[in-house]
Amino acid sequence: MAITSLPPVAILGAGSMGGAILHGLVRSGAASDIVVTNRTAAKAADLEALGGVRSLALESDPDANVTAAGSADIVLIGVKPAMVPDLLREIAPHLRPGAVVVSLAAGVTLDTFASILGEGVAVVRSMPNTPAVVGKAVTGLAAGAAASAADVAVVRSLFETCGAVIELPESQIDALSTISGSGPAYVFLLIEELTEAARGKGFSEVDARLMAEQTFIGAAALLDATGEDPAELRRRVTSPKGTTERAVAVLQGANLDGLFAEATDAALARARELAKGA
Repeated sequence: MAITSLPPVAILGAGSMGGAILHGLVRSGAASDIVVTNRTAAKAADLEALGGVRSLALESDPDANVTAAGSADIVLIGVKPAMVPDLLREIAPHLRPGAVVVSLAAGVTLDTFASILGEGVAVVRSMPNTPAVVGKAVTGLAAGAAASAADVAVVRSLFETCGAVIELPESQIDALSTISGSGPAYVFLLIEELTEAARGKGFSEVDARLMAEQTFIGAAALLDATGEDPAELRRRVTSPKGTTERAVAVLQGANLDGLFAEATDAALARARELAKGA
């Protein structure tokens, strides 16, 4: 059962991903007590303007992360991966009893969190993607050994304010990142290329963008509304011996399945390099 009201939440490092989660939380109204930190006073002021958010800047308050962490039952770690160990050492003595620490940091393992925070602190590793800002994320969650079912449930409810959630073992987090984590970039690239094809056929910049972008938006909405398998929806658009069939044959002949496998394999190899500090 989804939790409709979340306990106090802190987001330490409200950058691109932390900020996306923050926007999802604010939009949902599920969390009435949110405190966030970032480096600059200007960014802090921007986030404070969201309403219902207490925003602290390290620039003016060097203890902002400690203050925020000590005020929350769910503490999201949104700083750059290289900064995570130092931040964990800073906040560890100030965490509330029973607080759940949630990692947004790619490549930082649950073992790293446990080694600094202690084996008894509940930790959940997450891998959301940027559509969180519009409530359409896919987030992978991997629970640490000390995280109870109730801990995972409350973290799941937090991320469900921003989209869909998949629970999985930590060993699959990097693989998930190559699909849903990096996936928006693949889609944007496809839109860019279809737009360029439209320009090449004489359409204006405005019309080319409208056709390409709205086609992707509409196709995704149709998929969502019908719940049909995408292969079935494709077949419905592809009349036998028609124009779409000819175009799809060219795309399939270009080994799209192999290209996506190769691309995601490359992303996975890089994720493993980053995990090793390379």
